Amino acid sequence: MTSTIPWERVRQAGSKLTTPLHPDDYLRFINPLWSQRELRGRIEKVVEETEDAATLVIRPGWGWRFDHRPGQYVGIGVQVDGRFQWRSYSISSAPRRSGRHIAITIRAMPEGKLSGHLVSLTPGTIVRLAAPEGDFVLPDPPPARMLFLVGGSGVTPVMAMLRTMDRRGHLGPEGTEVVMHYSSPTEERMIFRDELLALEEKHDSFHLHRLHTDTEGMLELAHAERGLDAFCPDWRERETYACGPAPMLDAITEHFEREGLEEQLHLERFTLQLGGEGGEGGTLTFRNSNKTIEADGATTVLEAGEQAGVGMPYGCRMGICHTCTLTLVSGRVRDLRNGDEFDQTNEQVQTCVTAAVGDCTFDI
Repeated sequence: MTSTIPWERVRQAGSKLTTPLHPDDYLRFINPLWSQRELRGRIEKVVEETEDAATLVIRPGWGWRFDHRPGQYVGIGVQVDGRFQWRSYSISSAPRRSGRHIAITIRAMPEGKLSGHLVSLTPGTIVRLAAPEGDFVLPDPPPARMLFLVGGSGVTPVMAMLRTMDRRGHLGPEGTEVVMHYSSPTEERMIFRDELLALEEKHDSFHLHRLHTDTEGMLELAHAERGLDAFCPDWRERETYACGPAPMLDAITEHFEREGLEEQLHLERFTLQLGGEGGEGGTLTFRNSNKTIEADGATTVLEAGEQAGVGMPYGCRMGICHTCTLTLVSGRVRDLRNGDEFDQTNEQVQTCVTAAVGDCTFDI
């Protein structure tokens, strides 16, 4: 007969014995995943998907809940040159409440500051994690008919949805009928190609349309022979989920708006969209560094501080990880994502997505 060790009681008792140090300061030597200070994970396996893409299988530590929704993304932080860098990636594995692992799939981009480093991580590497977020998710239950429009690594959140539907029996005669268009430069660079072909072979209700853009050109949505009407004649009656490069998503958005179908379109973008109006600009003062700079209303506080030579903290540069947060001592800033303004004394602001509305002072 086995007994269950009451770990929470052990930790509480340990806190009394280890003061002023935290129990985590000792437990991390036993198992680095035992932390209540931050979410951590360990790379268990690295699976090569294509020549430039890999899946990281991660075992999360204490504090992780396996209740994310298919299509959500997770933040991952790794130390590079002595500083933690953060990025967010879609979870490509299907959620399992009784699971022990999650997977993210990354394509190493030539201009990427972190993606190339991540795909070269080795099993055993400890990373930091941020809880899953995002509204680009599979409905529960799924609609009767769905259309997926993906390009390149935009397949990753959709793969989590397809894997979930397959596991739950939603792909079948009595379930959801799915058409998926996948644009990729070449056949060899199609992430999850073999698995997608196997799903098409397994389910009569799943139809995969492939386009190799290096030889066949880009998807022309309105083209009679190569557009949506050609491979999915009833696309106007389907819930559509699209994820891929920004030009592709812009074209899809414009096409659906012209048809008056924007309510049926769900998008996931991998780049920051600064849609809000900028501020008026002003003089930014970084009081601890004794540096000032004039910035216009379209320049973020983070960019202005870097131009002034201030050692600004940053991570994802997309408003997700909060690594860049500073204290606004005085002044007003505007969030470039939505136009919201902040002017409270000692307000915490994210410098990568805010711009000055007049003169501002920051505590750094």
